[in-house]
Amino acid sequence: MIEAVAERLEGAPRQLRRRWSDEFKAQVAAEALEPGASVSAIARRIGIHPSQLFAWRRDARAERHYCSRHSSDEGAVASMTGAVIEIAIGEVVVRAGRHVEEAHLQRVIRAVRSA
Repeated sequence: MIEAVAERLEGAPRQLRRRWSDEFKAQVAAEALEPGASVSAIARRIGIHPSQLFAWRRDARAERHYCSRHSSDEGAVASMTGAVIEIAIGEVVVRAGRHVEEAHLQRVIRAVRSA
C-alpha cells in the first residue's frame, strides 16, 4: 500500500507572496492606461501576471472616476485608500466604507457643509 503525505518536497522553491506599495501600483496602472500601452508587455517587464495589472488598472480607473465626479465641489478633496473613502471639506474629513449608499453619503456631506 502507498501512503500519500502532503509535505513540501525538499529542494522545492518556496515562493513568498509579494506585496506592492500603493504608489507602485498607481505608477504602473497609470503607465498601463496610456494610449497604445501593452498591459501584457508591462506585466511581463515587472514580473507579474497580466490579470493582476488589469485589476490595478481597473481600480485606478474607478478611483479617477470617483474623484472626477466629486472634484467640482469647491473645497472638497476626495481620495480612496483601501476600503475607505475620505472626503475633506474644509477642516472636516468624512470617512466612509466603499459600500455606503451614495444617497446617504450625500446627506452627510450636505450636513457637514451647512454646519
